[in-house]
Amino acid sequence: MEEVLYNVLGAIATFLVAFVVGMTYGGLNRKITARVQNRKGPPFYQNFIDTLKLASKKSAIHHGVMQHFGPAFLMVTSVMSLLIVPVLTHNQWFPNLNFHGDLIFLLYIMVFGPLGMALGAGQTGNPNSAIGITRGLSQMVGYEIPWVLALVALMIQYHTTSIVGLMAVQAQSGTWLMFSSPFAFIAAVMAMLGMFSYSPFDVVIAPAEIASGPASENGGKYLFTMMSSGSVFAFVKLTLYVDLFMGGADNIVILLVKTFALYMIPVLYSLTTVRYRTEQSIRWFWGWPSFFGLLAILQAVIF
Repeated sequence: MEEVLYNVLGAIATFLVAFVVGMTYGGLNRKITARVQNRKGPPFYQNFIDTLKLASKKSAIHHGVMQHFGPAFLMVTSVMSLLIVPVLTHNQWFPNLNFHGDLIFLLYIMVFGPLGMALGAGQTGNPNSAIGITRGLSQMVGYEIPWVLALVALMIQYHTTSIVGLMAVQAQSGTWLMFSSPFAFIAAVMAMLGMFSYSPFDVVIAPAEIASGPASENGGKYLFTMMSSGSVFAFVKLTLYVDLFMGGADNIVILLVKTFALYMIPVLYSLTTVRYRTEQSIRWFWGWPSFFGLLAILQAVIF
């Protein structure tokens, strides 16, 4: 009974940490971008204010059942992914639901959210939503290739499909996989640029062109759910990268340092480039990122 209680409280604590960290990182992104552009920008806690405001609003726009299910799909996928990824090592409050084969499970479950949102946005009938989901699914096909190649290379090289197993490999060898499997790390990081959809890969939202894309017909609690799930999912992706390539984290301070360092890669890259067209984005992911993914598999097979 005590173990069940710890698991339940740990799951709640995990979600709260993911929500707060994801929201804070999103606010820092807005602040850093503003300062680079010589603007003051909003405070780093502005995202919390926005979500509270959205949660208090009511929406009078209803296009059918799938519009309700779209944001729900995003939130469910984010929470399920969060409960699979180890947050802290050797900590009874964050054990989560790790199992052998969880990497393969994550490859599937991380796709369900965007697909559900595509169905929800598609039912609204708004052409901006249709354009956004078309671009989003097309770009997802692009960055999924190097991402899958990187994970397959790790599975082949270390003979495990478990995140905990890969963390154990790093603990035993004393070397992070970003150093022992550099090609897989490079391919995964380049794929991460597409996962966050910051410039130049913000073809899905393209606020100056298609009025926020899939979110066009969503406001109030719908948009609150989408923002919350996006923040949680950002934390999931960053934590997963830390577990796979940087040995995980023993405490929250180390986790924040590692995840923030990773988060700065797409943030700073977005400040130096302008948005690609959809076909340019896909071509980019199928170029060097996929090349490094193939090199990673070649390294895994040979060594």
